[in-house]
Amino acid sequence: MHEKPQAKRFLVSGMVQGVGYRFFALRVAERVGVRGYVMNRRDGRVEVYAIGSAEQLRALRAELERGPRMASVSAVEELAAEFQPRYADGFSVEHDW
Repeated sequence: MHEKPQAKRFLVSGMVQGVGYRFFALRVAERVGVRGYVMNRRDGRVEVYAIGSAEQLRALRAELERGPRMASVSAVEELAAEFQPRYADGFSVEHDW
């Protein structure tokens, strides 16, 4: 039986901008097989929208909490998200501003 993909939004707080966090998230997403996007937000957080199985999303969150070497992650907020088909084909770095 194939599990229906879930969508989640992760909001990562801490010293996470200007330290390679988006490219770290991109590499992790590709490694664990999730689709979606990562982007910096104006409020200083990094947003990760991810589509995958519950297991893939758990693996992604664990890595997001760790972050790249230069980052300092203080919190990862996990929110249920709507499935957005336009992000279902890959993982990208988006720019909101």
